[in-house]
Amino acid sequence: MSDQPAPRLQLDQATADSVRAYAARTRASADRFAAVLEDIATNGLPSVEDSTPWEDLRERQLARLAAQRPAVA
Repeated sequence: MSDQPAPRLQLDQATADSVRAYAARTRASADRFAAVLEDIATNGLPSVEDSTPWEDLRERQLARLAAQRPAVA
């Protein structure tokens, strides 16, 4: 067995750009999540009165997804 790494296939420019864009979106999402966790660590959890129940959030998301879905005849 060789200690040499296997050769890599090069991506075309459009594919490489797509991968970089995906990496940037993923990094931004992780940064937002980390900021929320840091805020919770610093300030504690928000009060129940200031929070939205998860059921309401779920229903809003389901409605948003249903609006994006093409209507079936």
